[in-house]
This record gives sequence, structure tokens and C-alpha cells, in this order.
Amino acid sequence: MKLSAPIFQLKRRAKLMARNSNVPLHEALDQIAREEGFARWSLLSSQIAAGSLSKTILSRLNDGDLLLVAGRPGHGKTSLGLQLLLDAAQDERKAVLFTLELTEQQARKHFQSLDEGSHGVADNLEIVTSDEISADYIIRYLSGARPGTVAVIDYLQILDQQRSKPALSDQVVALGEFARKTGVVLGFISQIDRSFDPDSKRLPDIRDIRLPNLVDLGLFTKACFLHNGEAQLHDVV
Repeated sequence: MKLSAPIFQLKRRAKLMARNSNVPLHEALDQIAREEGFARWSLLSSQIAAGSLSKTILSRLNDGDLLLVAGRPGHGKTSLGLQLLLDAAQDERKAVLFTLELTEQQARKHFQSLDEGSHGVADNLEIVTSDEISADYIIRYLSGARPGTVAVIDYLQILDQQRSKPALSDQVVALGEFARKTGVVLGFISQIDRSFDPDSKRLPDIRDIRLPNLVDLGLFTKACFLHNGEAQLHDVV
């Protein structure tokens, strides 16, 4: 959905409304979002963040990359991960979502909402919702996949939630080796720690990834951070 004005102008309009009407800023932002066709500001900003970066993200990934897509709830990380799969499918690549968070019905609905005008590409995406999803499961499922295949894992922090599964750090190592060997691109949707303070910096960074269990984040090759309608992709150094 095209906005009536750039997002920075909409923010400025909301601040003016809050000042003139003596209402909290978050209420003014939600009012502006409703005028633009969104239920609340977080939905507007998340879609804009995902949409702006999704136009280039696939072309900026190399075969074998391990990508982090991270943000707070409602700021677009899931939308961006799903959009990446849609773009891969449109590029005639194999595209697979491994999700421990969504049902297949929820994922299909989300894909379809992003796929407007794309001639039903979402219907061809593979969605895996098994409780057994882990590094070993993903590696077996993608065995034989061609270089450039794109898979997104939803989400990083619950890969080892079941105690029967290997430690998260071991799984990331295994998936990294698999990606490098096969040329498959693996994206991990990730949570941001609650300590992230948007008043002190505009976007979260690698130090803000929530890690209930120790993981060497240097194993990832690229990271994308989203917040409040902005998104930034960079190499992990």
C-alpha cells in the first residue's frame, strides 16, 4: 500500500497533532496510521521497513550466507523474512520457511498479504511447521538443494527450546557449515533484547540480539536490523 506521504512526514504530522490536540504521541501515530489504512502505527512502520529493504536484499546476499533479521515485535522482521522468500520464489529459486512460531495457515495468510499483484507466487512456497525443526532436520530437508536456494528459520531463539535438541550454538555451527558447503542461503528471524533503547540509538545492532543461550554471532555473515520504519543491512564483521 502506497502512503500519502513519506514516513518522516507522517511522523512530523503525528507530532504536530499530539502537540495541538494534547494527546500522547503514540495515539497520534496510531491515528495517522488508520488514515493510511493500517490498524496501528507499528503495522505501518513494519510494512514500510520490510518493503523498502526487500527491493534490494536478495541481490545483496551471496550463496552460502547466514543472515540475521532482527527487531522488536511489530517492527517488520517477520514480514522482511517472508518477503525475502517471495522474492526468491519470483527469481525461480527454491524457497522454504521453517517455522516453530506460525501455523501453516497463519504463514500462508501472511504470505498472501505480501504477495498482492505477484500472480500467486506465495502458493508455491514451501512451509514446514514440524516441532522437530532443528539444524539436523533442516539439513536433511534441504539435502540436494541447489546453490542459491533460500530458507528462512522462524525463529533463532527457539531452535533449541526442546531439551532433546542440540545446543543453539552447535546448531548454528552445523547450519553455517551446511550453507558454505552447499551455497544455500539461510535467514534467521531473531528477537532483540528488551534492553535496547531507541532513545539512545536509532536502530538495534548485533549487541542487542537476545541470547538466552550462548551463540557466536560472528558465525553469521550478514545482519539486518529494523525499527520504527527503518531497516539496515550490513556485513557482520
